[in-house]
Amino acid sequence: MAGKPPVSDPVQDAPQVSEPQHSAVGLPALTHALRISQQQMGVRRTALTLLRVNQQDGFDCPGCAWPEPDKPHTAEFCENGAKAVAEEATLRRVTPDFFAAHSVADLADRSGYWLGQQGRLTHPMYLAEGADHYVPVSWERAFDLVGEELTALDSPDEAVFYTSGRTSNEAAFLYQLFAREFGTNNLPDCSNMCHESSGSALTETLGIGKGSVLLEDLYEADLIIVAGQNPGTNHPRMLTALEKAKAGGTKIISINPLPEAGLERFKNPQTPRGLAGGGTALTDLFLQVRLGGDQALFRALNRLVLHTEGALDEDFIRDHTHGFEEFAQATRADDDWDETLAATGLTREEIERALEMVLASRRTIVCWAMGLTQHKHSVPTIREVVNFLLLRGNIGRPGAGVCPVRGHSNVQGDRTMGIFERPAPAFLDALEKEFGFAPPREHGLDVVRAIRALRDGQAKVFFAMGGNFVSATPDTDVTEAAMRRARLTVHVSTKLNRSHVITGARALILPTLGRTERDVQRGGAQFVTVEDSMGMVHASRGRLEPASPHLLSETAIVARLARRVLGERSRTPWETFEQDYAAIRDRIAHVVPGFEDFNTKVARPGGFALPHAPRDSRSFPTATGKANFTAAPVEYPAVPEGRLLLQTLRSHDQYNTTIYGLSDRYRGIKNGRRVVLVHPDDARERGLADGAYADLVSEWTDGSERRAAGFRVVHYPTARGCAAAYYPETNVLIPLDHTADTSNTPAAKSVVIRLESARED
Repeated sequence: MAGKPPVSDPVQDAPQVSEPQHSAVGLPALTHALRISQQQMGVRRTALTLLRVNQQDGFDCPGCAWPEPDKPHTAEFCENGAKAVAEEATLRRVTPDFFAAHSVADLADRSGYWLGQQGRLTHPMYLAEGADHYVPVSWERAFDLVGEELTALDSPDEAVFYTSGRTSNEAAFLYQLFAREFGTNNLPDCSNMCHESSGSALTETLGIGKGSVLLEDLYEADLIIVAGQNPGTNHPRMLTALEKAKAGGTKIISINPLPEAGLERFKNPQTPRGLAGGGTALTDLFLQVRLGGDQALFRALNRLVLHTEGALDEDFIRDHTHGFEEFAQATRADDDWDETLAATGLTREEIERALEMVLASRRTIVCWAMGLTQHKHSVPTIREVVNFLLLRGNIGRPGAGVCPVRGHSNVQGDRTMGIFERPAPAFLDALEKEFGFAPPREHGLDVVRAIRALRDGQAKVFFAMGGNFVSATPDTDVTEAAMRRARLTVHVSTKLNRSHVITGARALILPTLGRTERDVQRGGAQFVTVEDSMGMVHASRGRLEPASPHLLSETAIVARLARRVLGERSRTPWETFEQDYAAIRDRIAHVVPGFEDFNTKVARPGGFALPHAPRDSRSFPTATGKANFTAAPVEYPAVPEGRLLLQTLRSHDQYNTTIYGLSDRYRGIKNGRRVVLVHPDDARERGLADGAYADLVSEWTDGSERRAAGFRVVHYPTARGCAAAYYPETNVLIPLDHTADTSNTPAAKSVVIRLESARED
């Protein structure tokens, strides 16, 4: 039987702390996943639902974007995937009676954990101007309200249309089509906050802003480098792929400021050895780099490769690359070992040991996540990774390439479908040809610029297709004040979150179907499609009865809104698209390269791989027609005396901004999230014992300060000079203007802070 939601917020005043673990998953993960699932869904629903996750006739996990193997395991899900499914397929409900009992002010005082635990939204809800409670509203009236506000704007660019990575390909395509027919490219998305730096760097150097490897490539690699990533929590099924690679002889280097249990040892719960034995040691060499030191590390490796006779793939460099001489000259001249060691926090011996492994490998893959993408110098860092791979021809060969690991189920697919504030002219040309309207050509707003526009009164309507914008974004106080300046805020959601209670003058919550649920339209039962982190596109079919008869699919919401707002001036068959998603896929096939004959290809078991010119043919659609070496000065964060460099990160009991629980099992944290992980020597230098309480105070270049109060200090084996704490609690510390060059991604992994001793209340 499913459990009831919490009545009050749990107390987090005294987190319990034990030693961090040195292995991940095993029986505890299985037990925890099943316990959470049963609490949310009950026993029978748990069994029926979890066995459909990531199956060819089932639904795609609403969690991470890691790909499925050709022959999925019967239980092709991980602990955090099970939690994500349980949260969506929960039997708990948030009805109009709930909103009648709780004012918006009351809900704003609750934690994100408490809000999420209340269950699924069941009705469209409306907050009138000056009101203190949401009330139920009909779908027709809800669309009228949005239409009234949108058509009253002085310019379409006063509207912002945000997208979360959960949105399907079909819904995303319609959403961007609607926004552009309305007249704006203001289409910020969660990519702006995560892998935008990857896309920027890879597009410039390789010609396509996606990874170049398939799942099978990991099994063929001689060396896999995992940099700035914690797969044990954020992409647990990746551990299975790494274990299989290890069994074939692959070596693994992990690069991270924190030791992470999942990369130390993996106990596969689907094998006897994983459940009852010692599991598999994964990392052969751990490089505990300082925050922001990755560019300096890869530059050092590149310099050493250049100085090693016979180490270069000269044929590949000659035939397929551009800019080698300029890069080589700059890299050879950059030979200050003292600076390299200061930037990385490593020893020369550690770097030279890594070089030995690099030189012994003919096929190398580099995987990375937010640890590389959320710094001011993230784009040159990732370009340096590309340089590293180009030197030895590790692009366009089996078992080699770039592997940016995406964090949300269809975040990559949404971008492929045109959710981008800076669309390529060729995409807009195809859209114009297919639908007979002139799309706007001026670039729109990304996430950070959208917040500024709301703050400054230049944007007046905010519409979010999924996600939890307020909790995902930086500079919490600034962001919340900006949202409150809007005329209307609208959120298409499955569950309650903080963004629903930080509202504009008026607000709407529009409840939608989840991945796990049946989607039946007038044209019959529908399915949607998603694209995983490696460019594989496949179908997703929900099987559960919808949480409420009052839900609409994301696709239906967009189609009906478009009909209300655009009216007769639109020639797009919105009603047909709502009734039959195959009709949407037919039009996608005409607009998006690689999706030709979409409906036929997606009907194949396992779906299909999108073309990737660098991988498929060693051709590079860049400005030079070749893969581009780049030469940028080495950067790393400057940290004043007495300060630390903070990275924000997830606990094991959360997925993005969704908090499943208040513990972080692998790091030894229980029953509390307001903790800061600090190296023991750094803590002692500041007079902070393990268990002391401190305020975290960030310092920005304009002299402003931001404070997050009352964090329990945990002595932890992080890199010297570095600290770590969970988001969204520490998003308040990240200045809105602290972003990566080129990509404008919030630099959440390099925030200068000081610790001020605080009394425990």
